[in-house]
Amino acid sequence: MSRSFDPMQLGSIELFCKAAELSSFTAAAQALGITPAAVSRSVGRLEARLGARLFVRSTRQIRLTDDGRSYFEQCEQALAQIEQAGRVVSGRQSEPSGTLRISVPTTYAHHRLFPLLPAFNAAFPKLKLEISVSNRNIDFVEEGFDLAIRLGAPADSRLVARPLEEATLGVFASPAYLKQRGTPATLADLRQHDCIPFVLPRTGRAVAWLFREDGVDIERAVDGPVRVLDDVLGCVSHARAGGGLCQIYHFIAEGAVRSGELKEVLKPFGGRSRPFTILYPHNRHVAPRVRAFVDFVVARVSAKAQR
Repeated sequence: MSRSFDPMQLGSIELFCKAAELSSFTAAAQALGITPAAVSRSVGRLEARLGARLFVRSTRQIRLTDDGRSYFEQCEQALAQIEQAGRVVSGRQSEPSGTLRISVPTTYAHHRLFPLLPAFNAAFPKLKLEISVSNRNIDFVEEGFDLAIRLGAPADSRLVARPLEEATLGVFASPAYLKQRGTPATLADLRQHDCIPFVLPRTGRAVAWLFREDGVDIERAVDGPVRVLDDVLGCVSHARAGGGLCQIYHFIAEGAVRSGELKEVLKPFGGRSRPFTILYPHNRHVAPRVRAFVDFVVARVSAKAQR
């Protein structure tokens, strides 16, 4: 059989597919550890060989031409088949391996994810995890993360979002605080209490508390002598110390409620929730280690949330 491809052309096809996937020479270069100029030259050689223009270029962005889009779809499938063949031969498909870099907010890391990891490590002993516990937004390409868990769904269409759970909210205070200040019975009573608001770093504004009254969803602005920034778990710590009322997810407060450190109030006005999502870059062929982690966490969190 005669050779139809040389190693340079196969490399150019891979660079082209990465640039098409990320809609950027710069992002493709960062993902592959080379320079944007190298990506541009490689794509140029490929266009010259094919005699077709694959991208429309401007100073700010690139986009696929009709020929480029058709070529990308075919090449992506071919590269995936090559990768699949390699996995079958090496046996890696049946046992995921390598390192996963994951970004998780403090709330979800401490009260949901870390309790699951011993079982995950036992199920996938060849996988190593690097977990960044942080409430900041991350850049998957520039920072090399494989996955992130975040509150809400992303606006970025380049990310796949798998729902984890609708985390229900409650209002909690310490028994000592309630003994001293009384237990609120209505939403209007909140004005007579020390509430502990959490201030969103990106807006500088306190997060409104969510309630439901007579089937109607309500948002209430609250305030108090102490406002917490950066880490919402600070609200819980202050409430446990007798500092006032905090609104937090039930999965965070449940341990303190069982131990008697916190007590839930205003239950008739509950029922509201916020969604948590697991995110990863869009790719038609997800790496086995990513799929293993996502499927494991989604299944385990779903089981916990339904209890």
